[in-house]
Amino acid sequence: MLKQEAEFTAEEAEMAARGKGPEIDPAAELPPPDEEGLASPAEPAEAEAIAPSEAEQLKAERDQLLDRLARLQAEFENARKRAEREKNEHREFVTGSVVEQFLPVLDNFELALKSKGSAEQLRSGVELIVKQMEEVLNKMQVAVVPAVGEAFDPRVHEALGTVDRDDMPDQHVAEEIRRGYKLRERLIRPALVRVARNAKQVDE
Repeated sequence: MLKQEAEFTAEEAEMAARGKGPEIDPAAELPPPDEEGLASPAEPAEAEAIAPSEAEQLKAERDQLLDRLARLQAEFENARKRAEREKNEHREFVTGSVVEQFLPVLDNFELALKSKGSAEQLRSGVELIVKQMEEVLNKMQVAVVPAVGEAFDPRVHEALGTVDRDDMPDQHVAEEIRRGYKLRERLIRPALVRVARNAKQVDE
């Protein structure tokens, strides 16, 4: 054992004389890392310091958005109620205007009922009232649907039945049972009619 140590010492002495040292593993000389001595990263500490202020900012932004949403909802509800109220007021105004135009017609009907004239006079009075009502309807752009003599049109005519007529074209309106009316181009009520059936034209 002493011999081996002496040889090693002599070898080291020889290498030292040549300017070389013994081969040493650099990793072997490094001391183990001190876990307690390692510096902790700065980010977690900064995050802990910044987190409260960010949370306050997010809370403030959330409160602002909720307040804005509540205001928008209130404005929308107010606008909806205002539109509904204006719609009802417009409907009442239009209805009132229509009723006002028919009040004179109603007055004349009441006068006709109170009249003690003959049946012919009463008839003449009713004819005048009907004419007055037609004038009111014309002012409102309400027109009568053409019927007798017109070709039957299911879009504006409602057939109650057919009648045999050799003096009229087939499938034309022969009789009008009840008048039909249109408001401009919109049909209010179809005309109730009987349609001619011309046997001669059918056979041909």
